[in-house]
Amino acid sequence: MSKNKEKELNNEEIKQKKAARDVFLDYLPYIIIILVVVILRTFIATPVRVNGTSMDPTLHNGETMILNKLGMKTKGINRWDIVVIDTEDSHLIKRVIALPGETIYYNDYKLYINGKALEDNYSLSKTEDFEFVKLNKDEYFVMGDNRSISKDSRTIGSVNKKEIIGKTNIILFPIDRAGIIK
Repeated sequence: MSKNKEKELNNEEIKQKKAARDVFLDYLPYIIIILVVVILRTFIATPVRVNGTSMDPTLHNGETMILNKLGMKTKGINRWDIVVIDTEDSHLIKRVIALPGETIYYNDYKLYINGKALEDNYSLSKTEDFEFVKLNKDEYFVMGDNRSISKDSRTIGSVNKKEIIGKTNIILFPIDRAGIIK
């Protein structure tokens, strides 16, 4: 093979490598964006939709919220937090009423935690009395704000921390309800 032919082949190889590198560099911003979105959705935050009226009047059916996965890990789960629970059937959005190791019951429509009456300002209606429940380590007692129709710890039992995928308190949509809720 002549030197000119070899030089042409080398130049062609260089051009192909440069073209491949240029294509990679063209797509690099898109690859980075995809990776950032995947990381954000997996570890930090993701949208979640309210399904049903068990959290009325605080949350309404069809609202879109931000599920904060990182907040749960950094600040923990506190009484009155709104959490999203992963069940076999779906995701439930409920309010944390009792924390690990506590006892809870309702008597004469009043909430008792560890034997002391607490003000429950979130219930839409009077909560029917129920028997004493003792929570184990890493268990939470959750209820919907619309207690008369809510599928919650009174029917499904206490919720293990592993089942809680995050906290939520920011409504994104509809726009007229957008913002932070209590």
